[in-house]
Amino acid sequence: MSQFQFEHPWALVLLLLLPLLAFLRGRRGKAAAIQYSGLSLFGPLLRGRKTQPKGWLSALRYVALFFFLLALARPQKVDSGTQVQESGIDMMLAIDLSPSMEALDYHKDGQEISRVEVVRETVGKFIEARPNDRIGMVVFAGDAYLMSPLTLDHDWLLQNVDRLHVGLAGDATAIGSAIATCANRLRDQPGKSKIIVLLTDGQNNAGKITPFAAAEAAHALGIKIYTIGAGSNDVAKFPTRGPFGQRVYITIPVDIDEDALRKIADISGGKFYRAADTQALEHVYDEINRLETTKVAVKHFEHVQEYFAWAVYPGLLFLGMEIFLAHTRWRRVP
Repeated sequence: MSQFQFEHPWALVLLLLLPLLAFLRGRRGKAAAIQYSGLSLFGPLLRGRKTQPKGWLSALRYVALFFFLLALARPQKVDSGTQVQESGIDMMLAIDLSPSMEALDYHKDGQEISRVEVVRETVGKFIEARPNDRIGMVVFAGDAYLMSPLTLDHDWLLQNVDRLHVGLAGDATAIGSAIATCANRLRDQPGKSKIIVLLTDGQNNAGKITPFAAAEAAHALGIKIYTIGAGSNDVAKFPTRGPFGQRVYITIPVDIDEDALRKIADISGGKFYRAADTQALEHVYDEINRLETTKVAVKHFEHVQEYFAWAVYPGLLFLGMEIFLAHTRWRRVP
C-alpha cells in the first residue's frame, strides 16, 4: 500500500504565517539606510537605471521561504506491506462416499439428514478455518479418486466439497487405497507438517493395499493420519427404492471398524475419533484444527521515498533569483 505523507506536518502550519508576515512588512514599508535631504548627488548613479518593480524581490523571497518550509515538512511517499511466512502444513482430506453415507442417523435443526450432508458442511467449515494451508481431497468407496490436488485456492476446493455425493467412487470401502492415494500426493511436498484426515463409516473391504500397510508407508514418509468413524452407535435408517420405485427406508447396522481406525492412527502417530452425531463430528474437526495449527510469521516492511529535495531546489532557485536581481537589475541605492 502506498501513501503520501509529511514527516513533520507541524511545519505546514508555518506556511499560514507567510501571508501575515507579508502583510505586516508591507504596512511597515522599507526602512531607510541613510537619510538625505535630496538625491541630486546620486544623479549619475541613477541615470539609465530602471525603477525596481514594487514587491517583486519580496515576492521572490516569500516564494523561496514557502518552498523551504515545505521541505522542512519532509514530504515523502511510503510503500508499506505485510509479508506472511507460513510454516507450511500440507493436508489431504480422505472422505468416504460409499452408499452407507446416505444413512439418516445425523440430525440438524430437529430434522434427520444424511451423513454425507453433514460431512459437506463440516468439512467446508474446516477448510475455511485454515486459509494458510495447502489442502487437497480424495474421495473413496470401491476405489480412491483424487477430487482436488493440494491447493491454496480454497474457493475452488469448497466448490468441490459442495459436489460431494454418494456414487462418485462406486461401492464398497477401500480405506487402504484412500490412504495410499493421499500419501502419494503428500510424499514430495515441502511442507514441514503433512497430515491425512480420513473419514469413513465402515470397514475396509476393497482395494489392493491393506489399511495397515498404507499407514506404515505414510508413517515412513513422515505423514500423520487422523481417522474419524462417522455414524451412530447402533443402527441407522437407510433410504432405498421400493418395488415400484418409491422411496422407502430400511434399518441397517452401523458397521465401523473402530479397532482398525484406531490402529491406523497409532501407526502414523495420529489420533482416532468417534463421531456418533452432528455435534460430535463438528467437535472432531475443531479439535484437529486446534492440534494442527499453522504457525504464521508476519513481517511488516516500509519503503520511504523522500521528496524534500523537490522543494529545496525550487527554494534555492527563487532565493538565487532574488539575490541576483537585488544586486544587478533591481539594485537599490542605500
